[in-house]
Amino acid sequence: MDALEILSNLDQVFPYFQPIFSADEQRIIAYEVLGRYKSEEQIISLGSFFQDNEIPDEYKYEVDLLIVRKALEKAAKLEEDICIFLNRNADLLMYGSGEPFLQELLEFEKNGFSLRRIVLEISDHQYDGDLDQFDHLLQYYRTYGIKIAIASMNRESHYIDRIGQLKPDIIKINLEALKSTATGTNFNDVLYTLSLLARKIGAMLLFENIEMSYQLQFAWKNGGRYYQGYYLHPPSVEFLSRDLLKSRLKEKFHDFISYEKRKLEAVYVTTEYFQAQVQEVSAKNKKVSYVELFQALAKEMEGIAFRMYICDEDGFQKSANMFKGAEGWYLQMEYLNKNWSWRPYFLENIIKMRNERKGILSDLYCDIETGETIRTFSYPISGSDYLFIDISYQYLYEHEQLL
Repeated sequence: MDALEILSNLDQVFPYFQPIFSADEQRIIAYEVLGRYKSEEQIISLGSFFQDNEIPDEYKYEVDLLIVRKALEKAAKLEEDICIFLNRNADLLMYGSGEPFLQELLEFEKNGFSLRRIVLEISDHQYDGDLDQFDHLLQYYRTYGIKIAIASMNRESHYIDRIGQLKPDIIKINLEALKSTATGTNFNDVLYTLSLLARKIGAMLLFENIEMSYQLQFAWKNGGRYYQGYYLHPPSVEFLSRDLLKSRLKEKFHDFISYEKRKLEAVYVTTEYFQAQVQEVSAKNKKVSYVELFQALAKEMEGIAFRMYICDEDGFQKSANMFKGAEGWYLQMEYLNKNWSWRPYFLENIIKMRNERKGILSDLYCDIETGETIRTFSYPISGSDYLFIDISYQYLYEHEQLL
């Protein structure tokens, strides 16, 4: 893109607005501002202009400021609870130590545009400057009511570190990775970490690049409060009716809820089934050794379980593993006396089983040894001993509502 052409024709630079929808209201709650340029042939995105390292920052700042002014002048006519997302990379935000941009925003505030409606969507993964100074500037902006959203980055470790440091109001997650089966599993792991982190710091999740129904369902299921993407609505030069998709989103959410209810019901029914099986086998084998109990359970749960072991309520393993390999069941003595209390939810589930005297079917997780997605059924067999039965991926696959 020819930077001089753009700078010579600033009257052809203008904002586009992409709507952001909320899960709780099923309506538009914000718009992201995107830069556009009208050439002789077509309207083109200014994304490459702002990402070009060869273009001086002062040129980028001039164009960006023009887009922001035009966007906020237009947004002033919107309802006062609609927010405006402004993209800022660290270099652009630090231009003039961040003061010129803030003064521009303050001018709009004087005219009645609350800065609490501004969300700065920042990206700093290519920033070579002083991050402490940058973070200090962001905190300064926050004193004026401006919110901070942190955008997706290529390096997940840096992304998570920065979320912990900045404690943003909104964490924006790009669903582009869902298109690739190669990155799908890792993406789920990172997303789980992000959702836990968001909950801890009180941040909201915004999923972008939603282009298909299954991506919207994924965002909804994984705690997304806000949604954005071409599947919902592409960027446009004009604002839209806030309730444009209200009926459609209600229908979608109803479908998602029904589907999740069926899955939860399947988990409940399966838990009751395992409970009855294990209870019956345990009652018949009260006075036998753990190995004999495992052998009896293996017959009843053939094609279901692939590992069994017993722990006390502190997590110390009181039996060897009974493991099903290619040639059948065998004992893994090296696991005797190992402790598993460090695992997430272990002690919580122990207390729950101790008080309710009922078994629990875990959520889905990746098995450390096999690398497969599994569930574990745990059951209180006696005073302070608890039986753990790992359910194979093959069984879960055959009963797809358990996946």
